[in-house]
Amino acid sequence: MEPGTIILLVVIAIIIAAMVALYFLGKKTQAKKEEQDAQMAAIAQTVSMLIIDKKKMKIKDSGLPQAVIDQTPWYARWTKLPVVKAKVGPKVMTLIADESIFADIPVKKEVKATVSGIYITGVKGLRGPLEKPAEKKSWRAKLKDKYDSLNAELKEDSSKQTSKKSKKK
Repeated sequence: MEPGTIILLVVIAIIIAAMVALYFLGKKTQAKKEEQDAQMAAIAQTVSMLIIDKKKMKIKDSGLPQAVIDQTPWYARWTKLPVVKAKVGPKVMTLIADESIFADIPVKKEVKATVSGIYITGVKGLRGPLEKPAEKKSWRAKLKDKYDSLNAELKEDSSKQTSKKSKKK
């Protein structure tokens, strides 16, 4: 056997082993997440709160209790969390929002939120439905819109010029 073939077979074997390991690790992680979601749903409460501010910030700068910061894994301390500062009753609290609902949380408005500990899992408008924020367009979508509008203008100009030429004849 040639050395190139041996190297290729070894690389393929390593890739297959990595894929199998990732599959089982993913299954284990998914089961763990489902268990945590069930626990979160069991202790969830609906609370009325006034949202003061919301930001994505590092956990050290967030103003969360020191016990929460100490419990986070070392690799998660540098990532940014969706942090919400809200007035719940007479107390101003710092809470962590779910990534999927963070964009829907309105600032300086009163909402009914589903809270599990210090984690906000759902938000509803207290007085009517929440306003959906306008989605940001990607760079490519903006360019496509600009291209389409300029192309439409160009077609209008060319049709006007051809109609003028036909009238002159």
